[in-house]
Amino acid sequence: MQTNSHLAAIDVGTNSFHLIVVRTNDNGSFEIVDREKEVIRLGLGSSPDKKHIQPDALERAIATLKRFKTIASSYDAQIRAVATSAVRESLNRDEFIQKVYDETGIEIQVISGIEEARLIYLGVLQAVPVFNQKVLCIDIGGGSTEMIIGQQGRMLFAKSLKLGAVRLSQMFFPDYEITKPGIDKCISWVAGEIYSTVKEIKKIGFETAVGASGTIMAAALMIQAKKTSEMPENIMLNNYSFRQNDLQKVTDLVLKKTSLKERKKIRGLDEKRADIIPAGLIILNTIVKALELKEMTVSGYALREGTILDFMHKMRPHESHAGIEDIRFQSIQKLAEMCNYDKVHSQHVCTLALQLYDQTEALHGLNPENREYLEAAATLHDVGYHISHSQHHKHSYYIIRNAEILGFSENEIEIIAQTARYHRKSFPKPAHADFSKMSEKHKTVIRKLSSILRVADSLDRTHSALIGKIEVDIEPQRLHLKLFYNGEYPEIELWNLERRKSLIEEVFGRTLTVSTEKIGLQEAANG
Repeated sequence: MQTNSHLAAIDVGTNSFHLIVVRTNDNGSFEIVDREKEVIRLGLGSSPDKKHIQPDALERAIATLKRFKTIASSYDAQIRAVATSAVRESLNRDEFIQKVYDETGIEIQVISGIEEARLIYLGVLQAVPVFNQKVLCIDIGGGSTEMIIGQQGRMLFAKSLKLGAVRLSQMFFPDYEITKPGIDKCISWVAGEIYSTVKEIKKIGFETAVGASGTIMAAALMIQAKKTSEMPENIMLNNYSFRQNDLQKVTDLVLKKTSLKERKKIRGLDEKRADIIPAGLIILNTIVKALELKEMTVSGYALREGTILDFMHKMRPHESHAGIEDIRFQSIQKLAEMCNYDKVHSQHVCTLALQLYDQTEALHGLNPENREYLEAAATLHDVGYHISHSQHHKHSYYIIRNAEILGFSENEIEIIAQTARYHRKSFPKPAHADFSKMSEKHKTVIRKLSSILRVADSLDRTHSALIGKIEVDIEPQRLHLKLFYNGEYPEIELWNLERRKSLIEEVFGRTLTVSTEKIGLQEAANG
């Protein structure tokens, strides 16, 4: 990435879509040069069962994303778009994502609630001076609420709850009219949903509380508007702190305005948020009371800014960015260790796989992120043994797919899981439901990565690390591997490779041939 290049982050949220465009600097910092927001109500465009995104919501989304892309393109900015709860929970999310891509060229990455929490914390660290403190971050969105405890860039606790301003408005205030029974039911619902999380947070403890995003920003703006003659649009909120009694007063004020028309007149409240603010404030106030918070500080940064920083880190992984550690590697290692993996074998297969990947770059044409997927899949390919030896490759898929792996989008986790699943037995094929639902682009990635992983795993069939180094020679009709081994001749490995080489031959359109050369132990170690 060049000096002062531009990046854009798009937050595809339940209530609204947000765009920020930033100029990045060599020191790892960034400056926001443009921003845009559009209230989409993706969650309100869902079907009666609340599980499908409807055509009207899709149309609003595409029109907005086209505008966002035009803005980002004017800066020649690379775009990363992340989707949260509304898309995450939709049964037709794959169709939604594909339609958006076809119409706009924007590839949406669906992230898990825990990954959303991590990115929020990352964003908060760039706006509020709490890096060294044990900080509780709370973010109330349209579809979910994230609660995170972190310190010095390390996430100590994270929870994503299905509590959002849009979600609870639909449940308890469907016509945006406030009633006493609706308020009581909503408060009881929130109290029940947060009960166990509050207990965990109190047990871990924290020094300060920071709030981010729509509902909390709206609450802070109304509190400030009551105390100043400044026009609301001129009020600065980042690093502003409000007390619990001020929040209670604003909550009471809003809940007394039973009609939407009345709420739109409240000073400091954006008219576009007047319909969902009652539910949002009930969530916030109930959490604040349950945690006995006396004060909360507002962060002007959250998911979007965290996404930018994460984007920067992935593009320049060897540079330091405040608050970022190699969370991807740590998450992969943690899962592998939980499953009691064969560390020596997995690491050796990973080494061989990356040697193959790097030396066949001219054939596969994949990018550095795909290399990370291969590294993760190679590390985790045998975790399915934790369940059963039989069909362990399929068990590996389910373990990886359903684990909380931080630093990856859900689509990236799917690619990793499928790459691990196809390290043995059947090839990726249309008859496999999980594979068939992937885009053609990602099917190609999975086929290429799994073909490489199959070869690497074959070359350590005895789990003895006999083959220390691979040299690849690419010819028009042939892919030749020169295998350097130490100790005994790798007869079983060569036999196994012969049985499992057909996928890589098919993928790269070349016959795979092999030669061997014996080397000393020290030379193998240096290989």
